[in-house]
Amino acid sequence: MDDDRVRPSLLAGFWSFMVGGLVLGAVIVALNPITHQKDCPNYGASGNASAFTDPVWDLYLPMMALAWITIVAVEQTLPVTRRHRSWAAWAARAAAALVLAVVGSCCLVVPLGIVCR
Repeated sequence: MDDDRVRPSLLAGFWSFMVGGLVLGAVIVALNPITHQKDCPNYGASGNASAFTDPVWDLYLPMMALAWITIVAVEQTLPVTRRHRSWAAWAARAAAALVLAVVGSCCLVVPLGIVCR
């Protein structure tokens, strides 16, 4: 085993993905939104209602998800994420982080945005 070779950090490029995902998940849990259509205040009628007690979160939550994706993308451009990695390994990790952030935000935010519509 060659101890002189520097090992790249296993989490380099995934810090903002993990921390942002945890923060987004914690905010959703703290807000305690409606998750079933039958619990909506407009169930059986027409019109729009919010899944949250404060309807302003219908705007804030997608903005938080967009900010999370943007921060993940910015982290991928930092030199520390490329350090001691080949171009292909860096590109694969960056693509994985971005795709997982987009899919994660869509799976967390979109169902809450459409449940009471």
